Amino acid sequence: MEASFLFLGTGASTGIPVIGCDCAVCRSASTFNRRLRPSGLIRCGGKVFLIDCGPDFRQQALRYHINHLDALLLTHTHYDHIAGIDELRVYFFHNKQPLPCLLSKESFQELKKHYDYLFDRENHASSVKPNLQFQLLNDSGTAIVEGIQIKHFSFSQCNMLVTGFRIGEFAYVTDIRNYSDEIFLSLQGVQKLVVSAISNIASRAHFSVDEAIEFANKVGAQETWLTHIGHSIDHEKMNPLLPPNIHMGYDGLEFKISV
Repeated sequence: MEASFLFLGTGASTGIPVIGCDCAVCRSASTFNRRLRPSGLIRCGGKVFLIDCGPDFRQQALRYHINHLDALLLTHTHYDHIAGIDELRVYFFHNKQPLPCLLSKESFQELKKHYDYLFDRENHASSVKPNLQFQLLNDSGTAIVEGIQIKHFSFSQCNMLVTGFRIGEFAYVTDIRNYSDEIFLSLQGVQKLVVSAISNIASRAHFSVDEAIEFANKVGAQETWLTHIGHSIDHEKMNPLLPPNIHMGYDGLEFKISV
């Protein structure tokens, strides 16, 4: 089955350039250093799955001609991953049916706190909100969406549960900080991996580049791309320093995946 993954955004929570910052990366003319908030798109057998819907989603959808969606795969509920959720209204206008949304039970409860109007059943078909069909996930397992098998697994960032997603030999792992060794069972056989790395220095919430490399080596993926990249990293300076099978992700990069 023909399938691909597209980086819609590879930046950290502030995006790059950062407002008010005069560092070399934020001033850079390189398109590789222009990073929208982290998000991705999986095309698989004619189906289109969006991973996260951050504050830049409208811009991403217009830039990459995302005129149709079959599901939203939500990793967690931090602002940079969900703040564009209202932009999904247009897909309900076009399709006249709810958009499936896969998310953890913890993320579901957080959405109910911050986006209570999504759950107003009295105005079920209202034009002022997206219409989502929530599918709650356990810590790990498999879901079938539009005939496509999507595996999911869990890890954490500070005190928030985060969901990773896998389709075939491809896996998307963002905002990872703490995890158990069981994650490698879920990632066994992955050949193409996306994992977050915010800077050269580890933080309380994110992997450093070295930690991301170590994680990728444990997974054993043939190729790995870094995402959720902060403004301390210059794409063209960092890329040559990485191992041959590990690359800097960048907005607009698309590659084939095996399903």
